[in-house]
Amino acid sequence: MFNMFKSQASLDLTPRNCLATSLIYCMASDGEIDPEEVGHLMSVIGRNATRQQFDAVLRYTRSTQPAQFLAEAAPRLRPEQKLCIVLNMIDSAMSDGEAEPGEERLIMQFAQAFGLSEAELTPHFRTLVAKNDRAVLDR
Repeated sequence: MFNMFKSQASLDLTPRNCLATSLIYCMASDGEIDPEEVGHLMSVIGRNATRQQFDAVLRYTRSTQPAQFLAEAAPRLRPEQKLCIVLNMIDSAMSDGEAEPGEERLIMQFAQAFGLSEAELTPHFRTLVAKNDRAVLDR
């Protein structure tokens, strides 16, 4: 009965909206959203994004489970768009130092739904680890 009060959010699943949606799922998967993750989200969404677009993506992620999103989004995305999204999810998850187990599980769920193997992602992962290891700058 209370489901009548819920509004179903719809979203135009453009590649950029898919990226923003994926990052929000990733950020929320560990139960907390860190400032570094928000900064990463804002940098990848782009400066032309409006508050209205951001709010629409947020409403969609709140009302749609990741599995449903993946079923809708995967067929619409080209392989290079899928890789871009997963790499940005990895970068976001690691932006606060290390990926949490919930983030890791979600990223692997997305990679699998997008047809990306762990072996295919490993070289990219190593690059992102090196990129985010800013401690080398203090040694």
